[in-house]
Amino acid sequence: MGRRTGRQVGRRGRRLCRRLGPHLRRWAPRADLRWKFSAAIAAVGALVALALSLVVHNATRASMLDSSRDVQDERVVAALRVYESLGRLPFGAEIDDPALPAPLRDAVAGGERATYVMEEPGQALDVWAAAPLPDGRVLSLRTRFTDRYAVLADLDRALVLGSVAVVLGGTALGVLIGGRLSHRLRRAAAAAGRVAEGDTRVRVRDAIDGRLRDETDELARAVDRMADALQRRLEAERRVTADIAHELRTPVTGLLTAAELLPPGRPTELVRDRAQALRTLVEDVLEVARLDGAAERAELQEVALGEFVARRVRALAPEARLSVEQDAVVATDPRRLERILGNLLANAMRHGRAPVEVVVDGRRLRVRDHGPGFPAELLAEGPSRFRTGSTDRSGGGHGLGLTIAAGQARVLGARLSLRNAEPTGAVAVLWLPPKPPDTAARV
Repeated sequence: MGRRTGRQVGRRGRRLCRRLGPHLRRWAPRADLRWKFSAAIAAVGALVALALSLVVHNATRASMLDSSRDVQDERVVAALRVYESLGRLPFGAEIDDPALPAPLRDAVAGGERATYVMEEPGQALDVWAAAPLPDGRVLSLRTRFTDRYAVLADLDRALVLGSVAVVLGGTALGVLIGGRLSHRLRRAAAAAGRVAEGDTRVRVRDAIDGRLRDETDELARAVDRMADALQRRLEAERRVTADIAHELRTPVTGLLTAAELLPPGRPTELVRDRAQALRTLVEDVLEVARLDGAAERAELQEVALGEFVARRVRALAPEARLSVEQDAVVATDPRRLERILGNLLANAMRHGRAPVEVVVDGRRLRVRDHGPGFPAELLAEGPSRFRTGSTDRSGGGHGLGLTIAAGQARVLGARLSLRNAEPTGAVAVLWLPPKPPDTAARV
């Protein structure tokens, strides 16, 4: 009991992850190209501005210190002359100042003038100058250059403001350039998506306005060449398939006619059954080839969907359960809609298990069975020819039913979705459009 419960929880968890996966990816953060450009340009601008600011700051500071030393040296020379000629000290001069820095005192002890810069954090520069006297004493001057410190602080503020302006300007430039490139790439991706959906008239280069020659234009040209080559190959394969089916139609019809002439008996029934199955296969292959050619047009009529589905279900699958929750009048092609409904019912009856339920809810038509459900690869990749709705090849059918249903739905402008129900069963939902397709013709 515990293992069975665990398996059920595991299956439900995996199904929940498959359902939530696209929504989580939709809300996942996406690195837009323009913001990448902006961040790169802003980072480079910030580094360059920082490097230039440091160079300018250090060069200016060194020049100010050299200038302050020169001024202070001239002052001490003038003070030394005044003292030697007049015998008195000028204003600010001191002899054997007790506050004289030890490095400056040691330098003057050698018999030459010297200067010394004392700098404390957050304080203006104190510049000392000293000269030796004949009697061995030391004449010194001390000056605080507050104006020079203010100039350096103003320069630092100007450098900071300039760096911020450079970063903001670089960011704006990155948004402008990256936004234009990102817009072109998004338009190219949208056009490529339309090509992938089967719209052979779309060209990526036209979508991005290929007058600007850049890497995006080269990418668009490459995608267009690839799409053209792929279209030519698909068209060649479609023609080959259609030609083979056309060539097979005549001998298969003759085979079916000849089978009708055989004497009654079990072998005759088997031959007729296989001949009829072969004829059905040939007709389905021809229909798929026509749908792949994208030349089919819907012939629209006003149809009461509930009544239409009820008549077809009674004729095609009388044992199926029908429920009309909300009726609607739709403009559609009755022949193609009947083909879709018949294929969905045949797939449910052949690969699923009873009861088969058909529900009409406005423009939505839902067919459900209670079998093992659709294979995972069919749900992931969509209907594909010669792949049945069963997980093995033991069931009947040749796998073209869902492919034809999907193709006919595209002609009607409808959307066919496939999913698995809880706890078991396969669900096919046909959403008829509120407006008929542009390529449809009214009769």
